[in-house]
Amino acid sequence: MLDYVIERTNEYIDSMPKKDRKKYGQFFTSKETARFMAGLYNIPCDKSKVSILDAGAGSGILSCALIERLEHTASVQAIELTCYENDDNILGLLKENLYICQENSQKDIQLRIVTDNYITSQYLDFNHMSGGNPEPEKYDFVIGNPPYMKIPKNAPEAAAVPEICYGAPNLYFIFAAMGLFNLKSNGEMVYIIPRSWTSGAYFARFRQYFLTEGKLEHIHLFTSRNKVFDKEDVLQETIIIKVKKTNQTPKEVTVTSSQSNSDFDHLTSLTAPYDLVVSGSDYYVYLVTDKKEVSVLERLHRFDKTLPDIGLKMKTGLTVDFRNREILRDDDEEGAIPLFYSQHIKQGEVQFPIRKEHEYVVTDQKGLLQENRNYLFVKRFTAKEERRRLQCGVYLSKKYPQYTKISTQNKINFIDGLTTEMSECLVYGLYVIFNSTLYDEYYRILNGSTQVNSTEINAMPVPDLECIQEMGKKLMKSRNMSEDNCNMILEGYCG
Repeated sequence: MLDYVIERTNEYIDSMPKKDRKKYGQFFTSKETARFMAGLYNIPCDKSKVSILDAGAGSGILSCALIERLEHTASVQAIELTCYENDDNILGLLKENLYICQENSQKDIQLRIVTDNYITSQYLDFNHMSGGNPEPEKYDFVIGNPPYMKIPKNAPEAAAVPEICYGAPNLYFIFAAMGLFNLKSNGEMVYIIPRSWTSGAYFARFRQYFLTEGKLEHIHLFTSRNKVFDKEDVLQETIIIKVKKTNQTPKEVTVTSSQSNSDFDHLTSLTAPYDLVVSGSDYYVYLVTDKKEVSVLERLHRFDKTLPDIGLKMKTGLTVDFRNREILRDDDEEGAIPLFYSQHIKQGEVQFPIRKEHEYVVTDQKGLLQENRNYLFVKRFTAKEERRRLQCGVYLSKKYPQYTKISTQNKINFIDGLTTEMSECLVYGLYVIFNSTLYDEYYRILNGSTQVNSTEINAMPVPDLECIQEMGKKLMKSRNMSEDNCNMILEGYCG
């Protein structure tokens, strides 16, 4: 059955321009991925009838994969399958594929295809405004490959789920939240979605809802970003998750990984403590792949402070240079102040000037100015192939006594004191942390992108203020800014 559905789907992909499919955020699941996802469900041996929801069903690949799995489950005799799909281009193919599955199945399959908007049609139920009459339909199993598409913050789908949306939302996590809502108690959901929801401020409300109402049981990672969807050129950090609708926190979560969508026979597998994978008040999800990464989390989670807890905060650089061309200057002149870029961070220090274009500005806009005081500068962006994600440099105001104000380009971050200027030893202590292997590994586990996010850094566990200052004194005394030396100094504080 599934081979037939895949064959027909490939014909559809070849006939439908990608730009048209992109309007719906439509990327199709491979056969191997669909079978792997269907195989993750725990099917009770005492259940003769099961109900399935596939929202954004597309051509029916996932539904057919799950039916194929249930064909080999003797106890299950009847299947109720509900599919949501409102793309007229693919609706005919979906109906045809599902009827083929129905006709060729040994089970009693009841089909229902709903062409309503999956999210907005459940607005009242999700927001507890329907009065419970009738009761919203719930399912034993939910499976999905939701649309990947950013939508405006005032889009109907975002307005339908205000509890979980912040900023510019993406349809995929709205589908995931609604999928969990549609589950019966102790029901199971398997979704293939981007990993971007696992950290950051934009997804905080979603994580709180999703990981309170449900619990992660299994996470599957793909090592390659571009080998997840067949016949598609998608550069996306994608994961498969299995979630159970329960308020009982499991002791462990299983994390598997494969190179691509075609080598599920060569999995690496890890069992990690649940409270290590899902951690903190922001419900960050740490995608560990081996015992070494588990050890990194265990060591750092011994610290119970964050930068704001100790009076510090990472902020994003103030000046977007291409939007402020009129204030940029190549050379020093009357009234000009330094504009610091990531290129000024060299060998652990901030070097200026470096004969770079536009490294001065002339402005009186307060929003673009900051006090000339001690900072730790951290690059916001690094190349995927670079060895380190966290790259930083010490900035000391005393090296530039001629300036009372400076500015920072928005492709760097800087750490500043919330109320008072940081001492030199504190800045050097922060450098020990951010230049260490341990914290670089930690950040890579937390965030799969090449961007260093200030929200995530400000939630990161750090030693207390006195310890960081002691580290800084040791670094200053050694005059050795190397990563190895930072590792040695940090080792004395986190074991």
